[in-house]
Amino acid sequence: MTSGTRPYDPDRARNGGRDSRGAARELTHSTPYEALARAGLVARGVVFGVIGVLAFEVALGAGGKATNQQGALATIARQPFGRVLLVIVAIGLAGYALWRLVSAAIGPRDSPDDGVRERVPALASGIVYAALCFTAVKILFGGHATSSASSPKHATAGVLGWPGGPVLVTIAGLILIGVGVYQGYQGVARKFCEEARTDEMGPGIRRAYTTLGVFGFLARMVVFLLVGYGLIKAALDYQPRSAIGLDGALQQLAHSPYGPALIGVVAVGLIGFASYCVADARYRRL
Repeated sequence: MTSGTRPYDPDRARNGGRDSRGAARELTHSTPYEALARAGLVARGVVFGVIGVLAFEVALGAGGKATNQQGALATIARQPFGRVLLVIVAIGLAGYALWRLVSAAIGPRDSPDDGVRERVPALASGIVYAALCFTAVKILFGGHATSSASSPKHATAGVLGWPGGPVLVTIAGLILIGVGVYQGYQGVARKFCEEARTDEMGPGIRRAYTTLGVFGFLARMVVFLLVGYGLIKAALDYQPRSAIGLDGALQQLAHSPYGPALIGVVAVGLIGFASYCVADARYRRL
């Protein structure tokens, strides 16, 4: 045969796929990869810590303003040495996104069943934090973070105008409520402990780690439920202004009966979740 085209060999293709996956799994056992992933967990904690502190200021009536993840990055940039801090956080967010996207592609490291059930949330998390890293880089180069106070309304307004738009928005709201319920389940059932090297913790550290995780996941549950409810209400009322983001959910909580007390509890929970993320960077099984 004079043609340079090699006939398709399914066995070679399968072996090539195995080799690629094997190389990817070797990457996940490398020291730089693990360091990036753990730095990402710390960066995630920093972002939620800023959100929690600002929410706590709202609860105390100290003139604070509830914010979202993008607003937290902008807040970091305004601090002394803020640009340096934001560069470090951006690197961490990139590491977290890489870890989650690799986990989505090949499954969690050392998972016996390829971690099929864990790939979808890993993909979603990877995309969200890659976008957050992009926002951090944009702020560093003089751009502005997108305010979630407006973007959910604008996005929802666009989708509501589509054929079947209210149904899509309702589905999105239900998904967020489902995520919120799952966050609460993870907290109450302490499922997060299964992903940590608890055998390396002393009794006191294990109790603190568990307490921080429980309160943190329950606080995230409240936020997801409020945002999901806002989307469903927007779809049923056909009013995009009912859609809210993370900062809108916290502000809505602040203006409810017993609002300052409620947002104070959620703020403490978010700060607890931030502390849990930092501890998770030490003990997480990657």
